[in-house]
Amino acid sequence: MFSTEFLDLPPLAGAHGTVALPGSKSISNRVLLLSALSQGATTVHDLLDSDDTRVMLAALRQLGCGVQQEGSTVVIDGLGDRPPTAAAVKLFMGNAGTAMRPLTAALAVLGGNYELSGVPRMHERPIGDLVDALRQLGCHIDYLGQDGYPPLHIGQPILRLDQPIPVRGDVSSQFLTALLMALPLVATRDIVIDVVGELISKPYIEITLNLLARFGIAVQREGWARFTIPKGSRYQSPGSIHVEADASSASYFIALGAIATGASEKNSIKVMGVGADSIQGDIRFVEAARQMGAQVTSGPNWLEISRGSWPLKAIDLDCNHIPDAAMTLAVMALYADATTTLRNIASWRVKETDRIAAMACELRKLGATVEEGADFIRVTPPATNADWRPASIHTYDDHRVAMCFSLAAFNPASQPVRILDPKCVAKTFPDYFEALFSVTQAVSDAIPVICIDGPTASGKGTLAAQIAQALGYHLLDSGALYRVTALAALRAGLALEAPCEPAIAELARQLPVRFVGDQILLGGEDVSHAIRSEEGGMNASKVSALPAVRTALVALQHSFCQLPGLVADGRDMGTVIFPVAPLKVFLTASAQHRAERRHKQLISKGISTTIDILRADLEARDARDSSRVVAPLKPAQDALLLDNSDLSIEKSVDMVLNWWQDKQPFKHA
Repeated sequence: MFSTEFLDLPPLAGAHGTVALPGSKSISNRVLLLSALSQGATTVHDLLDSDDTRVMLAALRQLGCGVQQEGSTVVIDGLGDRPPTAAAVKLFMGNAGTAMRPLTAALAVLGGNYELSGVPRMHERPIGDLVDALRQLGCHIDYLGQDGYPPLHIGQPILRLDQPIPVRGDVSSQFLTALLMALPLVATRDIVIDVVGELISKPYIEITLNLLARFGIAVQREGWARFTIPKGSRYQSPGSIHVEADASSASYFIALGAIATGASEKNSIKVMGVGADSIQGDIRFVEAARQMGAQVTSGPNWLEISRGSWPLKAIDLDCNHIPDAAMTLAVMALYADATTTLRNIASWRVKETDRIAAMACELRKLGATVEEGADFIRVTPPATNADWRPASIHTYDDHRVAMCFSLAAFNPASQPVRILDPKCVAKTFPDYFEALFSVTQAVSDAIPVICIDGPTASGKGTLAAQIAQALGYHLLDSGALYRVTALAALRAGLALEAPCEPAIAELARQLPVRFVGDQILLGGEDVSHAIRSEEGGMNASKVSALPAVRTALVALQHSFCQLPGLVADGRDMGTVIFPVAPLKVFLTASAQHRAERRHKQLISKGISTTIDILRADLEARDARDSSRVVAPLKPAQDALLLDNSDLSIEKSVDMVLNWWQDKQPFKHA
């Protein structure tokens, strides 16, 4: 998962491949709570691992449920007839509406001493209609802040179940879902819920009813206006249950297929984990995508999407049935042939952020003309390529805003897009950007590369690693490649000499090496310690002197240039390997300073030496590296020189990041 301050997406072009979706957030949190309220243990398979589900699991543990987790499988030991813990409990619900609303209802009818709070945005999301309905039942709920909003205190109820319970349906379907999940706990008689006003987001109520049936509760429904919980209803564990993949998350890849791929089997996106028979209402996003021109085929657990009409067709659509997925349509509208109008989306106003206002603001940054109303948004795409603008997208701590706007990187003007706070996708799809990059290709030569070259012991490896971490880019330690090549050759019984040069070169072409954080993996084995010895350094010098090996490693080094970008450190990254990189840094320091740093490193490893010996050795290495015939050590003509003799690593990192920012078009976006 990207935890960087921002993530820059270079211009993207094509897309092809298969994506496995994470589990549905809506289903995951419903299943967790229903399992907790049931008699017996429930094994939940394919549970979504996200911020929202972690919030729910933490709350269930606090309430006394047994929770055993191994990967995506969780076993919940339900409370059944046991009341939740009698102690006073403070539950932190983050920004998880799918946890906050149902737990509020369940705890209110069971009674106890609970305080439910969340992040500041949760305290701006209305819950008054649910609280009003629960109070009419006799539940004891107090507001701890502003009336109508969390945080809440829940006490002991004096229940009255003899009258129908009215609940507004035009603010959030989660209010009705919360009541439907809570009231079976106290169904000593038939309990009737009357929906006041039009029920929005009906498909989410269908999910709730479907899951209630799986746990033994057969709710009777009269249209969408009246729901009856039968007398004697009682939760029973189904034993095990699988969480369907998230249909809302599928929308981004359905849109990706419609925008980025051609209409052929070789150019398509296949989405695994959800199909046309999904119980989730957001699967109807497929219908809207088809209206806009996408070609979609489906099976019981998969969808395959490719481009059909291009440009996409503008639509005018009532989106009440796909409230979350409809946000993706707003970005697809950027690629349409006219103005697209999305209606009946008032619920966007009370989600993780005011999504109508947020989408309108960010779409305008890209060059679109946008009109917004209380319950609609109207999007006219940029008229020409010249009207598209690079944009820094504010995500409002809203996962869906971040994921939607990643699709703007496919704009026909080849403008980059910056996503601020990309880690907010952890709410529902922690590995979203990794999944996106796994199936997309950048516009030719558009993947950014930062080269950091310099002499031995200049600190370029440390600097490169921290720059890569700050930007979320891949890392190439070219010096380590030579060390790993030498290690692999010796393990293969090859002498590091000219007679073995062809065999070592062939081995180097297929070297299975990866850099993962501070680890260097060779065929999955961590060889970091083995190659960082003094002997490893000397062996690297031997193989680097073999021209065929250097040539073989060029292609391997180029293969590290992957989305979203690369930081490469070495001695010829900017001059030989990536000569057109947009930023080249030549890092150096005096031989004295480098010798002092090297001395500290060796002493910490228990290796005895002197600073004078090390300085002489470094000066000799500099002379050899600068005078060698192949790729001599020297700054690229357009490199920026950075002498870090008297700079901390933090200062050096800041300087390079500032240089990089100066080259980006987002400064005034």
